[in-house]
Amino acid sequence: QVQLVESGGGLVQAGDSLRLACAASGRTFSIYGMGWFRQAPGKEREFVAAFSWGGGTTYYADSVKGRSTIAMDNAKSTVYLQMNSLKTENTAVYYCAARVTHGSYYTRGTYRYWGQGAQVTVSS
Repeated sequence: QVQLVESGGGLVQAGDSLRLACAASGRTFSIYGMGWFRQAPGKEREFVAAFSWGGGTTYYADSVKGRSTIAMDNAKSTVYLQMNSLKTENTAVYYCAARVTHGSYYTRGTYRYWGQGAQVTVSS
């Protein structure tokens, strides 16, 4: 089992920056990669960014490319999502997820473990 705990959510204003963190514990040696998804009210959960633990490759949704950076601290088994120039439409619950198999990093179904979610609210 892998446990994921998100932190860093909160209320910010449009144009501000925010950094989310996701700490993994348990059988972390089984993790192939980790990703961030978000779910806005009334919408489907969507892919935001992902990080491959093996090769260090990063993946981003087109909507956040250039404004967000995903990075990992290997020593802490923690993945960070730095989000800049936030917009009101970025308001959502942000979920961290870990995958233990190969497959598309963009697909929600390929992630086995999920965190409890962190609320990010961007006000105008």
